[in-house]
Amino acid sequence: MPLQPSRAVEELRELRELTGDENGAQRVAWTDTWARAREWLRGKVGTVPVEEEIDEAGNQWFTLAGASERALLIGGHIDSVPNGGWLDGSLNLLAGAEVVRRIAEEGTPALTVRLVNWADEEGARFGRSLFGSSAAGGSMDDQDELRQLTDRDGIALPDALAEHAVDLDRALEARRQLETAAAYLELHIEQGPVLESLDLPLGAVLGTFGVERHRITWTGQAAHAGSTPMDKRRDALAGAAKLALDLRRIAAETGGGAVCTSGGVVCRPGIVTSVVETAEQLLDQRHLNAGKLAAMLEEAKRAADRFAAEEDIEVAWERIWSIEPILFDETLVGLADEAMAEVAGRSHRLPSGPLHDAAEVARAGIPTVMLFVQSLRGLSHTKLEDTRPEHLELSVQALDRLAAKALAHYS
Repeated sequence: MPLQPSRAVEELRELRELTGDENGAQRVAWTDTWARAREWLRGKVGTVPVEEEIDEAGNQWFTLAGASERALLIGGHIDSVPNGGWLDGSLNLLAGAEVVRRIAEEGTPALTVRLVNWADEEGARFGRSLFGSSAAGGSMDDQDELRQLTDRDGIALPDALAEHAVDLDRALEARRQLETAAAYLELHIEQGPVLESLDLPLGAVLGTFGVERHRITWTGQAAHAGSTPMDKRRDALAGAAKLALDLRRIAAETGGGAVCTSGGVVCRPGIVTSVVETAEQLLDQRHLNAGKLAAMLEEAKRAADRFAAEEDIEVAWERIWSIEPILFDETLVGLADEAMAEVAGRSHRLPSGPLHDAAEVARAGIPTVMLFVQSLRGLSHTKLEDTRPEHLELSVQALDRLAAKALAHYS
């Protein structure tokens, strides 16, 4: 039976009805709705001769045996954020399922083909993203911190995992799943406005941005809002405000898709009658080039020192989290370009600002590439997330072409 892209779109709609409500998708990992979605996926992929396995990190694998044990991996995640979109993560899996069905209909493939549903990509319940893929990729090294994580109801992460037969202390044993991997492919909605602005349906992803995430604490002096002259104030918020605006300059001068975000400022004492004494500011910086990311951080620190001096306040930095940029495999990016040109007539290369499971697979040394399909209005993580049906079908076709090229290349 030939590839049926429309079937994948119909199944996406079916999943939306099964696991969503009027506020959007509710497939948060380690919940009953998430488990129901995984069971539903089992029924869809199980129509072809695949073997299913749940590994030590909770990842769900479907394996179509090939002439070689070396495996072409196609992956995605069925979990969502609360009130999320209908395509984020699930498109990857339903398109991948359609590709696996097409390959199975044609007989034994040259390589084994494996579809993986990564566990807890979003980190929505406990704040730890890329759980399953970081365990399989071997980069998970924060088990001590993970044991301390709780959700808003006070339930500890290890207890939630245990409800789904996952033992945190054994999660890294999932690394065995990548031992035979020849290449990894992932399709995803763009979650941004670039492809739509270019009037293009598809894009090949060059890699995922590196991230520098910091907490900046500005310290001034609380003083009465009515009796303290403007030129005598040591206003901590003034430093945070100046930096928040200057981030636009820093990103523009860095170029290459650089983004800087002041994601929140908490002021104390936080009352209308007092000058702000302390302001805690969250900063997120991203770039595909490690050198430019580092330079962008240093420029932000220089700017902060300048603003602190101007306002007669103090500034201190604390790193919250960081990750190096991940570049995808040049050969696979080229094959993705070819596949997109064949189905859509044009191709475009772009970086990914959000992190994805593909980054963890690439970090493990597996040749990796992602395909993006256009997101309407650039929206994601909202019930307004959407993509044109014809573009969804094109993305399934492009993933299928890419899979065929990868099978031929790595055989």
